[in-house]
Amino acid sequence: MMFLPRAVSVVTILVFTLLSYGNAIRSLPNKLACGGDEARIEFGMSMRFSEAPEYQNGPKCAVLARNGMLLACDPSVVQIAMTIDLEYLRGTVAAVHSVLKHSSCPENVFFHFIASDSSLVDLAELTRIVQSTFPSLSFKVYVFKESIVNNLISSSVRQALENRLNYARSYLADMLEACVKRVIYLDSDVIVVDDIQKLWSVSLSGSRTIGAPEYCHANFTKYFSNEFWSDLEFSEVFAGKRPCYFNTGVMVMDLVRWREGDYTRKIEKWMEIQKERRIYELGSLPPFMLVFGGDVEAIDHRWNQHGLGGDNVVSNCRSLHPGPVSLLHWSGKGKPWARLDARRPCPVDYLWAPYDLYKPHDQPHHHHHRYRKQKQQQLIYSSRAL
Repeated sequence: MMFLPRAVSVVTILVFTLLSYGNAIRSLPNKLACGGDEARIEFGMSMRFSEAPEYQNGPKCAVLARNGMLLACDPSVVQIAMTIDLEYLRGTVAAVHSVLKHSSCPENVFFHFIASDSSLVDLAELTRIVQSTFPSLSFKVYVFKESIVNNLISSSVRQALENRLNYARSYLADMLEACVKRVIYLDSDVIVVDDIQKLWSVSLSGSRTIGAPEYCHANFTKYFSNEFWSDLEFSEVFAGKRPCYFNTGVMVMDLVRWREGDYTRKIEKWMEIQKERRIYELGSLPPFMLVFGGDVEAIDHRWNQHGLGGDNVVSNCRSLHPGPVSLLHWSGKGKPWARLDARRPCPVDYLWAPYDLYKPHDQPHHHHHRYRKQKQQQLIYSSRAL
């Protein structure tokens, strides 16, 4: 059953009165101390997931061929691209679970997972984990070669923003098969609480290449340095446009127009300038804004309730934005799985917990779920008392 926006708001307010704010503690280190085979053995021992329920199509869904790559090339199939790695694997699994749970046609969704070639976990192991967790899922795992961006990335305000895999979204048009003409890109720290078909059906008007929720009340100038704004050649990129902030963690992308416009190269050009002139601070986001700012299809804000992880330096608790909710996004430093494990969750983290399929190896699985169930029951009883 889908979350109702009013219920989400009530629960969130209730939890804020019950819990103290929590700071994020990452559930996994950026790099494992052990090497090669030992790392893979440790990974297999620690990252285990329960098998998700088998979600089936409704009676009105189109009946499609079940051949994997035929689905990937079918324009009627919802195509979703996500990165997949050791540190955020738990988030990726929860995100996939949420998409399937709320989709009207879950069997007509194809996932394109992008893994780094420097990952301690090889493609075969990642594929095995996804298959065992979602036995009926149609998907493919691709390799992103980090060497492509090694010389293009500059330091950011937070080390996690410098992760090479963050830049894979700029190369989807190159990595995915040429037959894939359109894709929804989702970050690994989201959950979807609405039918993904609705987002897939968004039209990109005119010649627009991407669609995303825009936030025009935000101070757009703060995303670029004084060095940028003082150079007329740089700032002229926005001449005649009304650029607004948008978050690249949720995007509808027309890959045909992307390829025709050679947008990957345009993004790379701004990254090269950044290396020389330091025109921004926030990792992979500013190049997107420089290329697409003022020319983005504005999607309803309900499709990216972002910032739930706090800002990029501090993991502070935040409430939902006003209005209906279709997608929650823990962008920022704090991640829900880390805060829940540390027993210092933010109220909104309990909205992520029902989609978590992770089975901890260092404690009995039922203890983990008993704690989570007790908290959820507290919320239900409290809401009934209103």
